[in-house]
Amino acid sequence: MYTAQGVLAKEQLVTQYAPLVKRIAYHLMAKLPASVDVDDLIQNGMIGLLDALGRFEEGLGAQFETYAVQRVRGAMLDGLRENDWLPRGVRREMRRVEAAIHILEHQNGRAPTENELAASLGMALGEYQKLLLEARGHQLVYLEDLTDGSGDDYLERHASGVAVPDPLDALEEASVRAELVRAIDALPEREKMMMALYYEQDLNLREIGEVLGVTESRVCQLHTQAVARLRAAVVGENKVVTQVVKAKRGRKPVKREA
Repeated sequence: MYTAQGVLAKEQLVTQYAPLVKRIAYHLMAKLPASVDVDDLIQNGMIGLLDALGRFEEGLGAQFETYAVQRVRGAMLDGLRENDWLPRGVRREMRRVEAAIHILEHQNGRAPTENELAASLGMALGEYQKLLLEARGHQLVYLEDLTDGSGDDYLERHASGVAVPDPLDALEEASVRAELVRAIDALPEREKMMMALYYEQDLNLREIGEVLGVTESRVCQLHTQAVARLRAAVVGENKVVTQVVKAKRGRKPVKREA
């Protein structure tokens, strides 16, 4: 593992620990949106491995592997955060849209129209539709959605390599999947069709526009709005459920007097 000059043979070590980087990357992929490219995770992880090799000074063994896992995982998470490129201002406006969707759905018992959403937000319809275009790339899940508000990162908790998952966490995740199916089924027909053409038939926005008889920009607006509806149904509800569960977990029993 050392050269004739007593220097660590980094190329050999990189080859030796490359499978470790891939294992961590695929472990993380199970907890990330489908839009994340595993090759990007691996590339960032290799940077973390090189950093670990450069910083570690003691003998190589299990202790180095433990250190390398932390550096590799940290580099992957840093890369994910850096690539979350949607401007904060636009994300903030889309959270307002999601809140308006949630309120109007409960008030009216149905999915709100674009005119109703624009009015609720105090915007003209054209201004609202412009926001939908600016928010192109709005995702169903962001890393900030995967925190519990106390600095406890979902990815950090689920990337530890623990073989046995927490049963409550597994139940919550199954609940989210079921809620997503219900939310997709509740989408307005045109948005539901657009999502099916995009995600199931793999059509691009231009092709979907031809099927629906609208422009590519309009398809983009419909996609952003559909994602906002799904987030309002899934992410918002899930965070409320998680907070309630955590409150129950931490609740102390009340002593009752006889």
